[in-house]
Amino acid sequence: MAEDIQQKLEKYRTAPFDSRFPNQNQTKNCWQNYLDFYRCQKSLDAKGVDTAPCDWYKRVYKSLCPISWIENWDSQREDGTFPGKI
Repeated sequence: MAEDIQQKLEKYRTAPFDSRFPNQNQTKNCWQNYLDFYRCQKSLDAKGVDTAPCDWYKRVYKSLCPISWIENWDSQREDGTFPGKI
């Protein structure tokens, strides 16, 4: 399984189509992948497992989200004021 993920990450160019977000506006897709990345990291860290599979979500949100949003969310997480459930 880890090899499959590594192969997908190597071939990754931009965010693939996600049927949960069929519209042109990708704001929710950006937000969901940001949350999924940190949820994945938290979950796998708690189990003591390698968090490499979570990198997929990070690459997707980095390609979809404006940098200013990411910086804002990161600072909110550090301050403990992040509105999302991670």
